[in-house]
Amino acid sequence: MESDDYEENSRGRQLGKRFSIHSCLVYDEMRRFGQLCDAVIKAERREFPIHRAIMSACSPYFRALFTNALDSVEKREVEIPGVSADIMQVIIDYAYTRRARIDGSNVEQLLPAADQLLVHGLVTGCCDFLAGQLEAENCIGILNFARAYFCHKLVKTAYRFLMHNFSEVLASSSEYNDLSVEGVCEILSSDDLNVKNEEMTIAALFRWIDCDPENRKCHIVPLLRTVRLGLLSTKFFVEKVKSHPYVKESVECKPLIIETLKFLYNLDINEDKALDITNSLAQPRVPHEVMFVIGGWSGGAPTNIVETYDTRADKWIICDSKDEVPRAYHGTVTIDLKIFVIGGFDGTQYFNSVRCFDPVAKTWSEAAPMNSKRCYVSTAVLGAYIYAMGGYDGHTRLNTAEHYFPGRNQWSLIAPMNQQRSDADATTLQGKIYICGGSNGQECLNTSEYYDPRTNQWTSITPMRNRRSGVGVIAYGDQIYALGGFNGIARMNTVERYNPLTDRWQTIQEMFDPRTNFGVEVIDDMIFTVGGFNAVTSISNVECFDKNSDEWFDAADMNIDRSGLSACVVNGLPNVQDYTFKETKNPGSKQTGKK
Repeated sequence: MESDDYEENSRGRQLGKRFSIHSCLVYDEMRRFGQLCDAVIKAERREFPIHRAIMSACSPYFRALFTNALDSVEKREVEIPGVSADIMQVIIDYAYTRRARIDGSNVEQLLPAADQLLVHGLVTGCCDFLAGQLEAENCIGILNFARAYFCHKLVKTAYRFLMHNFSEVLASSSEYNDLSVEGVCEILSSDDLNVKNEEMTIAALFRWIDCDPENRKCHIVPLLRTVRLGLLSTKFFVEKVKSHPYVKESVECKPLIIETLKFLYNLDINEDKALDITNSLAQPRVPHEVMFVIGGWSGGAPTNIVETYDTRADKWIICDSKDEVPRAYHGTVTIDLKIFVIGGFDGTQYFNSVRCFDPVAKTWSEAAPMNSKRCYVSTAVLGAYIYAMGGYDGHTRLNTAEHYFPGRNQWSLIAPMNQQRSDADATTLQGKIYICGGSNGQECLNTSEYYDPRTNQWTSITPMRNRRSGVGVIAYGDQIYALGGFNGIARMNTVERYNPLTDRWQTIQEMFDPRTNFGVEVIDDMIFTVGGFNAVTSISNVECFDKNSDEWFDAADMNIDRSGLSACVVNGLPNVQDYTFKETKNPGSKQTGKK
């Protein structure tokens, strides 16, 4: 852990502040020279001359100690039990200066001592330090530590970190192996647990037992009840769960196994039956990421309908919050939990306007307009900036590009691209923005280029294997994927990916359906392609690609057909459940793979 100078005043925390900075420094200097000190604090045989008024201003504990009617005159020496001399020095320094050196070597002793002596500002500093040190290897320990000292804010922060990063915790933390059965059940049963599928929960369960099978396999029943067994495939459940030695050896498991088999077999026999996700065996967990789809062309006109996708329930939900003005062929990005809808077309007007949706407050507002009208625009986020590139202004296919800084609510032009591009798409990877394909007004393009903000320059890369206008482009892993699009003759379902290290494109597994002008995003570590135009009509269907299995799978259809839409993913919404499945809504469908 890195050390941290905690300074209460510099962070705007005025808790317990009684004096100006100058006064504090004067009193501290007097303490160090032993001037006007009226008491001595003892810790581990070390003596610390202090001013009772200063210590009383810092802590209710010392105020009560020094103002007690019986002791206020006579009590000149105070021994503090259970606090080391070094920690006492930090606490006294903080009382005088409101500054403290907090680091990995002292925080575990400093926080309990500050809590014991009611130095609330220092407790806050320790909690802030620990929150900044959270990582997969230590989050369980920090969570337990915070609970032991009733640090509610740190408990909430550490718990959220554990839930969101559970797969990384499993991969790197030894703390998980040392948990009690109650601790494991608490984690694995949580609706907030961020697992891509319940196979991960099963793996986590068996891993914990494997660390001490003789003493832990007796807990198999309560552990199995933490898993949403109805969300497993029948094959996986039969081969990996029912037949596992820990399960086979437990007579108490049989009722749960029978109940799950009935549920899964009934689902397999009735393929058209929707998955009953109100059943405790199949109730989905709350996702940590939500995909928003905004606008597009539907039923011969632009739409303003907003839908969100709950990956855990495989369900699309229509949102109540929609903008006043419908638009299509726009760009959508998210930054700081805000969604920006950029440019586009409403059937009559080409927009340079930008709208901002706050999914927490559920309000729409106007942001500064771009310098150019941009329909069929490509958008991306890199660092603190939103980028808008190319597009069509109603007269010309553009090669201009600009970026927007939300803090200043201002768009500024950047270097133009090497080519005019509308109907292209863009993404970011390793500090650069890649834009691929599109149309220059005369032909569909297979060219691609990237922008480096450090040099404000565009650089061409190897062209794609196919011309692609209305293409979807997304960074996935360490490569760039170009999906679908129109080659000048037909809508395509082909996919290729670009490796920046080799500057080469490689053809990969095709999508099920051809599509152009669709939404594309990565969520749950899979690429999702959403809606679009298939050469005949706008479509609502959605499919997803898993690079680990190199397979495409069907996902639930949107509620409406739409093309010219745009999608984005918002991570960490505090009100995420407002945009996910609720039991009062119709059950979602079970995700299946086409072979």
